[in-house]
Amino acid sequence: MLSPQLFHTILGAVFFLFPWCAQGKPAGSNALLDVLHLPKNGIAEGLREVFLPQAGNEMENVIHQLEHRISRLEGVLYLEKIITGSGGKIFATNGKRGDFRTTLKTCEEAGGSIAAPRNQGENDAILYFVKSFNTYAYLGIKESLIPSKFLFLDGTRLSYTNWHVNEPSGKGEEECVQMYTDGTWNDKRCNQNYLIVCQF
Repeated sequence: MLSPQLFHTILGAVFFLFPWCAQGKPAGSNALLDVLHLPKNGIAEGLREVFLPQAGNEMENVIHQLEHRISRLEGVLYLEKIITGSGGKIFATNGKRGDFRTTLKTCEEAGGSIAAPRNQGENDAILYFVKSFNTYAYLGIKESLIPSKFLFLDGTRLSYTNWHVNEPSGKGEEECVQMYTDGTWNDKRCNQNYLIVCQF
C-alpha cells in the first residue's frame, strides 16, 4: 500500500510534469491523460472524478485504484524520459531551462526542491537528464560564507561530492553548482540558464 508521503511525492511530480506532457508532443502524447482517464477538455473535472471517490465506495477499493493508476502513470513518465528514480527519490524535468532562482522557484511550486545528489545513484539519476538533453543542470548546493565550502540548501554538509578536476575554483565568485554532461560538478555563477531538474 502507498504511504501518504509517497502518494504526495508522485502527485507533486505529476503536476510539475503535466504541462510538459500535454503540450507540443507527437501523436499519442496524451498518454498521461489516457492513463488517468481524464477528459482532454475538462482536466479539472477529471481530476475531481479520479481523486474524490463517490460516497459509499470502500476506502480499500479506492486505494487499490489509485495504486494501479499511479503505477501506470509512472510507466508513462519513464517512457517519456521525464522521470527517474533512486533510493526512494523521484527526479523529474519539464525540459525547460532557468537560472538558479527560477529553478528553485519552479521546483518549490511543484512541491519539490532542486535536485541534490547525496550519493552516486542519485547523481546518476540526475545525469540521465543532463545527458538526454545534452545540457548542464543546477544542483541544490550553494557556497557557504566560507569561500570554496559548499553545503546543501538545507545547510547540511556534503557527504557526497563529484567535483570535476580542480573544482571548485570560484573562490567566492561562483556560488552555485552545475552538473556537467559527464556527471561531475563545477561551481558557477547563478545567472546562467540550465535544465530544470527537481527532486520529490
